[in-house]
Amino acid sequence: MGDPKQATGGMAHLLAATIIAIAGLGALLPQPTALVWQASVIVGEAGYWLAIPAALLLFGWKRSPLRAVAAVVTLVGITLLLTPLAQGLTLARSLPERLTERFGQPQPRSAFADRARTTPLSVTSLITGISSADVVVDEHVFPGIDGAELRLDLYRPAFAEGALPIVVMIHGGSWMGGDKGDLPALNAYLAARDYVVAAISYRLAPDARFPAAQQDVDDAIGYLKSLKDTHGVDPTRIALIGRSAGAQIALLTAYTSSDPAIRGVVSFYGPAALRWGYANPAKPGVVDSSGILDVYLGGPPSTHGAQYDAAEPSQFVSGRTPPTLFIQGLRDELVSPFHAEFVSARLLEADVPHFVLRMPWAAHGCDYVFRGPCGQISTYAVERFLAAVL
Repeated sequence: MGDPKQATGGMAHLLAATIIAIAGLGALLPQPTALVWQASVIVGEAGYWLAIPAALLLFGWKRSPLRAVAAVVTLVGITLLLTPLAQGLTLARSLPERLTERFGQPQPRSAFADRARTTPLSVTSLITGISSADVVVDEHVFPGIDGAELRLDLYRPAFAEGALPIVVMIHGGSWMGGDKGDLPALNAYLAARDYVVAAISYRLAPDARFPAAQQDVDDAIGYLKSLKDTHGVDPTRIALIGRSAGAQIALLTAYTSSDPAIRGVVSFYGPAALRWGYANPAKPGVVDSSGILDVYLGGPPSTHGAQYDAAEPSQFVSGRTPPTLFIQGLRDELVSPFHAEFVSARLLEADVPHFVLRMPWAAHGCDYVFRGPCGQISTYAVERFLAAVL
């Protein structure tokens, strides 16, 4: 008869190995629900932490057939967990050259050069994180349209000389939620490298429908320019960065503005082809994307077509459109990669410098894990882009 302890131990190993394999599948398979999507972001961007202890299950595989099977299943799981990292390392090899080809060689300021990332994806940073010098953060309250009280958090380097470029950060949240305090790591990172970063709040639907948010961004830009004598900002050098719904606002603001101070715009997984998005909604279990557009724009395209046209950034592309960087995960279940490709096609026609950073493993909100493959690579791309356009 077999040893009961060996059998129990083998079953425990097999159960643990199965959990590892299921987690690995979560990093690569489609996300059918919002909960699975959120878990997929964590596993896809930080699964390497799980792969390290999982390797312990490989020891002792000769002790029993069950342990041998568990070892095989564990190897499959570890391979799946490390696939996003492997894909990120592959993408990172060519990224510097591709960004230079699209936007030119960056010309960083001397104080900025020694703090810029030298590689798109550092294995060391996966473990230790991405360090930055201390920055100063303070909240500003300023008047918006119709007397609305608007707020922003201003991130500044603790020590800097001269007038610094402005980066306006616009949060996501389906135009109905989110806050200026969302995902602050990139704000602090850029501020530590001699940018003044303004993370802004804006009025939200359904109380404030389109174009209220865009109007608030315009007001924020005007307010930031007024700080040139008190906060060391350069009102002639501005870039916009938006995440998700905030990316649509950022793109539209940049593309409709005639302000030469807006030198560039970055879209993190932004919905930009709104008519197409309404007709091709996301999975209902993940998000009611058509219902969100109904709230934001007042109704469907059949009755509110003018609002959809006015809110689509591609409608306003011209030869004067500022350079654009799109950051897009190809596993995005909330905002299809088609949105970035749709605007890219218009930019190509107008000969506008732009780049679509396509990450095969990445899901919506992949930069939530700032030290992860998406967080590092997108940060590198943003840093190179800003250095080139500002």
